[in-house]
Amino acid sequence: MSSCEPHHDAAQNALTAFMCLGITISYLPQHWRIISAKSSEGFSPWFLLLGSMSSASGMLNIIVMQWGIIKCCRVLSAGSCLESIAGVLQLSLVWVLFVMILVLYMIYYPAHLKYVEVDVNVSNDMPPRHIKTPVKREQWKLSIVLSWAVFLHIAFIIFVTFLLLSTNPTPSPDGSEHLAPQLQLWATFLGVSSALLATFQYTPQIVHTYRLKLVGALSIPMMLLQTPGAVLMVLSIALRPGTNWTTWITYAVAGLMQGILLAMCIVFHARQRRLGVDDFGKPLNKLSSNDDEEHPSSTPSPVEAEVGDAVHSDVRSEHGVDVVEPEREVAAGEETPLLGKPAGAANEGRKEGGLLAMFAGRRR
Repeated sequence: MSSCEPHHDAAQNALTAFMCLGITISYLPQHWRIISAKSSEGFSPWFLLLGSMSSASGMLNIIVMQWGIIKCCRVLSAGSCLESIAGVLQLSLVWVLFVMILVLYMIYYPAHLKYVEVDVNVSNDMPPRHIKTPVKREQWKLSIVLSWAVFLHIAFIIFVTFLLLSTNPTPSPDGSEHLAPQLQLWATFLGVSSALLATFQYTPQIVHTYRLKLVGALSIPMMLLQTPGAVLMVLSIALRPGTNWTTWITYAVAGLMQGILLAMCIVFHARQRRLGVDDFGKPLNKLSSNDDEEHPSSTPSPVEAEVGDAVHSDVRSEHGVDVVEPEREVAAGEETPLLGKPAGAANEGRKEGGLLAMFAGRRR
C-alpha cells in the first residue's frame, strides 16, 4: 500500500458533494408523492425492476474499478478515505434511493388492484355486491415476482463481485497496474449490462404512461431535477480516477430516456387540467358533488312537484277527501296580524268535514 497517497482535488470534491446532495433532493419528491398519495398507481413494475438492476450493476462496476482505492482506506484517515471513495458513495446512493421507490411501490400498491373482485347478485331488488376474492390480479402477481427477481439479482452479482475481488490481485490505486483479466471482463459486463438495462428501463414505463395517458404517481419535479442533472452526473463520474466509459454510459442513457418520459408527463399533465381530472384520472370537482349529495336542496324539483300533485289528485278523486298540505312557514310582513289564527284551527273544519263524508260514504 505504498501508493496509497491522499489525492486532493477541491473542484472535483465540490462537484461530487453537490451531486450527492442533488441526488438526494431529486429523489425526495418521488418518495413523498407516493407516501402522501398513499398510492403507487402509475408505475410500471418492469421499470422498477430494470432500474434497480441497472443501478446495482453500476454501483458494483465502480466498486470493481476502484477496488484498489477502496482498500487504501485501511491506511488513510477518515477524511481522506471519504474523499477518495466519494464516487462509490455517489453511485451507492443512487441505488439505495431508487430501490426505496420499489419498496414504497410494494407498500402503497392500491388495495383495490391487488385481488380480483366479482359482482354477486343477492336478489332482484338489491344491487349487486362486490366480493373480493383471494385470487391475485396479474399485475400484483407480476410485481411480487419482479421484487424477488431484484433481490436475487443483487445477491448474485454481489457474491460474484466479491468472489472475483478476493481471488484476484488487488489493482494499484494510482492505475499504474491494470485490472486482472477476470476483473476487467466482469467490470465491463456490469457496465454494459447496466447501460442496456437503463436503456430498456424507461421503455416499459414510457409505454405504460402512454397507455394510461395519466401522470399517476410519477413525480415531475424529480424528473425536472434529474434530467439536466444527468450531465453533471456523467461529468463527475468521468473525472474520477480508475473509471472508464462503462462506468458513466449508464447515466448518459438514463438521462436521455428520462427526458422523453418527462416530456410525456408534462403533456399529459396539461391534458389532465383541460379534462378536469387529477393525476389518477379522478374528477377534480368530486368534492363539490359529494357536498351536494350530503346536503340536498330543500326545494323540490319540478318533477317531484308534479308527482306530488298527481298523488294528491288521485287521493281526492278516490275517497272524496281533501288532502291536507304540509304547513308552510309564511314570512311575517307588515300586513300579517300579530295574533293570527293558528293554521291547525283554520284547517280543523276541513278535516272534520272530510272524515264525516268518508264515514257516510262507507255506511251507504
